[in-house]
Amino acid sequence: MVQPLFENIEANSLVGLETVASPALLVFDERIESNLQEMIRIAGSVDRLRPHCKTHKLAPIIEMEMDLGIRKHKCATLAEAEMLASCGVKEIFWAYPPVGPNIRRLQDFQERFPEVCIQVTADDSVLLKQLDEAAGERGRPIEVLLDLDPGLHRTGIAAGPEAEQLYQDLDRFPNLLAGGLHLYDGHNRHTDYGERLQAVKAGFDAAAEMADRLEQAGLPVPRIVAGGTGSFPCFAELEDPRLELSPGTTVFHDAGYTRAFPEMHFEPAAWLLTRVISRPSPTRMTLDLGHKACAADPPAGKRLHFPGLPDAAEVMQNEEHLVLEYEGADRFQIGDMLLCVPAHICPTTAVHQEVIVVRDGQVAERWPVNSRDRRITI
Repeated sequence: MVQPLFENIEANSLVGLETVASPALLVFDERIESNLQEMIRIAGSVDRLRPHCKTHKLAPIIEMEMDLGIRKHKCATLAEAEMLASCGVKEIFWAYPPVGPNIRRLQDFQERFPEVCIQVTADDSVLLKQLDEAAGERGRPIEVLLDLDPGLHRTGIAAGPEAEQLYQDLDRFPNLLAGGLHLYDGHNRHTDYGERLQAVKAGFDAAAEMADRLEQAGLPVPRIVAGGTGSFPCFAELEDPRLELSPGTTVFHDAGYTRAFPEMHFEPAAWLLTRVISRPSPTRMTLDLGHKACAADPPAGKRLHFPGLPDAAEVMQNEEHLVLEYEGADRFQIGDMLLCVPAHICPTTAVHQEVIVVRDGQVAERWPVNSRDRRITI
């Protein structure tokens, strides 16, 4: 028998779940709190944290983080930035290069929330010039972090002379503020912690040495925002007063990260509710959990984990259907409820309009997924 990654939660044990239409995304309040406390423990201090909200996109979780003393936050979209600002966050890092109309939207955000310090990324002189011109027209400076590429080759520029020259250019633009460096290393997914730590340290050392040279030349490097969930514990081991840690998935955790990083001790706080809708054969059952209700970027057959059905195989998934092959399928009846953990929670959250909050073993309330869209009002 395949060993389950997580202890199973029986759907029938949760009071009020029978009234929730499926598919639905459940979040367990106590587990979120536990994960946030573990995140702080690993970081060593709330002051070192700048958690990413892209995983949950939920205002109540931002409020929970703020109650714990977390003041700096990171996001991937301007809608997420607006959600953060509406929750009272005063320092927001929009870790994305604003291009085209998003430059104007960024400036509209600055005017809508003048008390908020918002930073963006750039890795190109053309964008820096565009940002400087736009900022000059409205008379409000824009703070920019230089995006470094530690080997992911998605965005950014490798640490070195060219990057240092670009940072010097950034500092010279009259309407831009040099905000430091951004270093995202999503490719560092070594399951062996020692190997991952070595790779993380190599990438950070190059960025830190570059930051040292820039500071010696008289340029400000107030922060190095680094890492994601996988590299978060590794970066937490490093000592640098400029370093800010930006995990995201830790708040919910998922099956994919549990498989990849077994040393992490976060609890799965987001589960999917599904029901049996058909029994096409004695060893098959079909659930109302298609790829419109869960992330479809993991390979087919590896998108979900059913702790209560460790031997079940996902043999087919369409828009509204999931077919499981399972020797014990004959013990399930039409309408029976099951709970599972998504392999990738971030895009799973984004396809749900709301989450069902479970507290003290019962359905307690519903939270709208505030920033699942690209635009709220700005």
